[in-house]
Amino acid sequence: MPTGTATTTQSVMIDWKQVKEYANNGGPEPPKRVEKSEAEWKQELTDEQFQITRKHGTERAFSGEYCEAHQPGLYGCACCGTELFDSTEKFESGSGWPSFTEPVQENVIKYEKDNSLMMRRIEVLCSVCDAHLGHVFPDGPEPTGLRYCINSASLELVEEAKEKE
Repeated sequence: MPTGTATTTQSVMIDWKQVKEYANNGGPEPPKRVEKSEAEWKQELTDEQFQITRKHGTERAFSGEYCEAHQPGLYGCACCGTELFDSTEKFESGSGWPSFTEPVQENVIKYEKDNSLMMRRIEVLCSVCDAHLGHVFPDGPEPTGLRYCINSASLELVEEAKEKE
């Protein structure tokens, strides 16, 4: 799997109003773009990673590698290695999936309306490679009030977290 480039994490303090705005009108430009064919992704990813990240699947609740993980580090996209979440923003939501309060940078997450399964949700994707990560909900802890509910298979622990400045 690819590994990310070290970055200094910073608090982005995105809120639900901003999430909805991005889902409706598009978000900030990604730091870069990674585009591959479906065949290339299928060759590089495990079957589970491919189904979840490229076909918008969902892993069973409480089954993912990072669901109850507590080691320090930065979680990157399993497809392209882009650093997405800092373990210091991870919390126990009881949902069965790793949950975070905010991304490491505002421009690494893409937000899209998701009206599938007769629900109204906001899907979160890696803005660099469009990998499906999970969904974001407005029921998380302060200070953001957000819960990024992420599939473990869409993540990889890429490095030990840097000290926040």
